[in-house]
Amino acid sequence: MRILVTLTLFGCFALFVTLRWLALSPTIAGHWSPNHEGQLLLHSAGDGALQPFAGQSLRGLRALGGSEVISIAPLMRSARWTSSADERTQATRQALLFTALLTQPAVELVFENGDVLQIAPKARGVQSLPSVLWLLCTIALLLYLVASVLFLAQPKLGNALYALMAVCQSINLVFAGVASQASVGLPQTWLMLQVPLPIVLDLVTAAAMVHASCIHPKRLTRSTTWITVAWLMVGSLTLLVVLRDQGITWWLAHAGLALAAAASLWAQHSSYRLLAHPYTLVIQRFTLAGLVGLLMVIGLATCGESIASLQVKVVPTAAVVWSVFFSCLLLVMPFVARSQQMLREFMLLAGVSSIATLLDLGFVSLLSLSQFTSLTLALFLSLAVYAGTRQWLIDRVRGQRLHTTERMFEQLYRSARAIEAHPERSADMIVRLLRDLFNPLQISASDKALLAPRIVDGGSTLLLPIQSWSQPGQSAPLSIVLRYAQQGQRLFHSDDAVLAERIVDQLRRAVAFDRAVEQGRSEERMRLAQDLHDDIGARLLTLMYQSSTPEMEAYVRHTLQDLKTLTRGLAVANQRLSHAAAEWKADLTQRLSAADLTLQWVFNADNDVLLSVVQWSALTRVLRELVSNVMSHANARTVTINIHLHEERLHILVCDDGTGTNPQAWSHGLGLGGVRKRVKQLGGSVQWRALETGGICCEVLVENFGAE
Repeated sequence: MRILVTLTLFGCFALFVTLRWLALSPTIAGHWSPNHEGQLLLHSAGDGALQPFAGQSLRGLRALGGSEVISIAPLMRSARWTSSADERTQATRQALLFTALLTQPAVELVFENGDVLQIAPKARGVQSLPSVLWLLCTIALLLYLVASVLFLAQPKLGNALYALMAVCQSINLVFAGVASQASVGLPQTWLMLQVPLPIVLDLVTAAAMVHASCIHPKRLTRSTTWITVAWLMVGSLTLLVVLRDQGITWWLAHAGLALAAAASLWAQHSSYRLLAHPYTLVIQRFTLAGLVGLLMVIGLATCGESIASLQVKVVPTAAVVWSVFFSCLLLVMPFVARSQQMLREFMLLAGVSSIATLLDLGFVSLLSLSQFTSLTLALFLSLAVYAGTRQWLIDRVRGQRLHTTERMFEQLYRSARAIEAHPERSADMIVRLLRDLFNPLQISASDKALLAPRIVDGGSTLLLPIQSWSQPGQSAPLSIVLRYAQQGQRLFHSDDAVLAERIVDQLRRAVAFDRAVEQGRSEERMRLAQDLHDDIGARLLTLMYQSSTPEMEAYVRHTLQDLKTLTRGLAVANQRLSHAAAEWKADLTQRLSAADLTLQWVFNADNDVLLSVVQWSALTRVLRELVSNVMSHANARTVTINIHLHEERLHILVCDDGTGTNPQAWSHGLGLGGVRKRVKQLGGSVQWRALETGGICCEVLVENFGAE
């Protein structure tokens, strides 16, 4: 913390000294700006003596009584983005002569119309520093502080490289802010450093980027060789820029910048092939955006050699926009896993601002529109493009599949039912749900206890606690680890952590609600079973002993047996399929025997699953209704029932050898309609068909029968 406070004070003090240095430098009062012809135009006078010359163009300056006029035209070109060594040298020499003249008590201003005005240079003052300079200095200080905090929090090589890049670009932002001043007269030291220092800082940033791309998040093979080559290339270009500024020097330096950026892209691509880390993909997109911006500025600077309006208006503004954009990319890198919404809105804002700026520059330089007209037209067109492509841009930034509410609800419902039926598989169900939601490259359970969801490893990993699912005395995982969302295509964000926590919480609530409902149902079934047994059972037993004929006694006895079966099914929450099948066979045999029908029974199951009350009740009533239809309408002699369960697939066939034909022409009343309803309740299907040998066969098919 003490080091951080020291670095913060140092950064603020350095910025204060720089601004005070600029504020004390002498200049000519008034508001000046370059026009399309490369002349310095006086818009408004800050001195009473300049008032009559408002709206005129300045040709140059000369000493009192002197004859040589120092032309202002070379000063209007951006020396940093001038590829010609002669023009850079001339611009620097002219600027130094201007600075030397402004240190004198008085100078003469020579205007294009031949007017001459004697004026005394004054210190520009803090209030005259442009707003762009204050904005860029604020961004520079913020980037410097973020880099300091990141490195001090985790002092490792990767963070040191990031801090190096951030400090270099912070200084470049200050240089860009000072260069954006339209007033004449800058300190001599600044003029000597305005070309070599920004280029050297960009070269160091490029080398650090190559170094970081080769070691993070996956160290490449021969990474040491590539890192050494990058730093040697940057060192050679730095010596060439500082010691020998020739015509080819500028091109070599910027070619080295582009080559280093391309090498970083290649290293990031190779690292992603070794390990599908989503952070690599994000940095790769950032690097590509920075490279495209750099190439655009280099292209504009090249075209500006032949078009004066480009060199005077477009190139300096485009260079400032690129510096701000690249610095903002550096600034947002540590926060890409913090808030998905913040990153998305930042990207959209940066894109719209860049389009608007480029359109404005194009309208001003190429179509010679006024500033207000060009700005209005640029904003209108950029907002139109933004409105038409917003959803597409959001989908690209998200990089994830969108889940509808219906689909998410269905998944939660199925998972809750599965956990309710098999509590020991709760972790597996949650893993399956999260895998479908985030599509991670790796997902596993962990015994590490957590209090809240956490995003680690720069957004590549999401840790989700599930210890509340563990039963007392049961060894179960305490958390789930998800790595590389969308198969390594994107990072986890804080929004994802909140979403995962809420989904697990809703799943827990759904299971608790289902258990409470099931408990209420069980208690109600027990009450009904007890009432039926005590009341209706006692009445039937009395009626059986008071029967007047043996047939009536047999009928009541059979009804009493059905009642016992019903109450036993209501009282028991779950029972084995084999036990239920035995009861079904005994019940149906007795009923068919009373009607002089023969039952052929076949039962085969590879797993003796537990039937819930819903399953038992539905199957019992389906079999009874189908047999009742045979007894009432088929005129059959034999009923064949085949029940087969294989790999959670239940197949039931109820066939007869009666006289029924054409099931499609039947009118489905309460009986057949009840059969369809109960089979659908089980998640199955039912159909009737006529047999070639005579009779009707009903087929019931239920998939995933054991998953209830």
